[in-house]
Amino acid sequence: MKSTTARRATLSIAVVAALTGVAACGSSGSDKGGDKAAGKTAIHVSPIAALRSAEQSTDKAESAKVRSTTSVGDLMAMTANGALTWDNGLKGNLTITYTGGQMAEMMKKAGTQSMEARYLPDAYYAHMGDAFAQRASGKHWLKYSYDDLAKLGGASGSYMKDQIQNATPNQSVKMLLASGDVKKVGEEKISGVATTHYSGTVNVADLADKTTNLSASQLSALKKQLSQAGVTTDTVDLWINDQNLLVKKTEKAATAQGTMTNSTLYTDYGVKVTAEAPPASDTKDFADMMKAGGTAAGGTGTVS
Repeated sequence: MKSTTARRATLSIAVVAALTGVAACGSSGSDKGGDKAAGKTAIHVSPIAALRSAEQSTDKAESAKVRSTTSVGDLMAMTANGALTWDNGLKGNLTITYTGGQMAEMMKKAGTQSMEARYLPDAYYAHMGDAFAQRASGKHWLKYSYDDLAKLGGASGSYMKDQIQNATPNQSVKMLLASGDVKKVGEEKISGVATTHYSGTVNVADLADKTTNLSASQLSALKKQLSQAGVTTDTVDLWINDQNLLVKKTEKAATAQGTMTNSTLYTDYGVKVTAEAPPASDTKDFADMMKAGGTAAGGTGTVS
């Protein structure tokens, strides 16, 4: 049905917003006044040049602690807190908590609204709790293969898979660079860190064309799904410190399910991050549940 397709497309975009921008970095920065430094000549750097420097610097960071909030109308509201590494594919651990919306109600019925999430380059794992295990042959973990999610979501699923598997800490910086619409807003402090604020608007379909490996038919189908889901543009704001590193990112987009918002803070460069797949004996495969006619929800916000 069209409503199901639109919901899946919207959820996939929400997942991309929540995940592809999280593997970035921010840490303590000095409180320098920049152009206001006494006796120094101001050096003005264009927004494009500044973002290119930030893209390179954040790409070298390799790991960070992450705190984010994401919401999509009355469909879902969630927080994520943990650490990720992007040195060799996206890996890490987050505690995801559904704080409102339909997804929170679904997760409450499933027995938990907060769960441990593990990310590996080929799959995502959600610890669903004891109530889930009672209905899943004693298994607590639910595995979402990115290949399976791509099949479930159609073109939007392929887009999500591509974005997650190629996620880097500078993903949101790349978004603004690819948009061609970047402006410097001003100087601001974020959690006590001196930053420069940049903003721009991204055409989501055009961005997918520029930054993904989707085939022409997949891209055409994605644009159709995006249209059905009411997703057209994404407003992106970035705060970058004097080390050319991302401290904060926000996104806002209209969807058929309501406004989608995401806000992510990045701290602690170089934090050690390890992530391993849960024991197979304690893991249920999402694809197998679908084949058996089951319905499940997980920390990605994806539902059958």
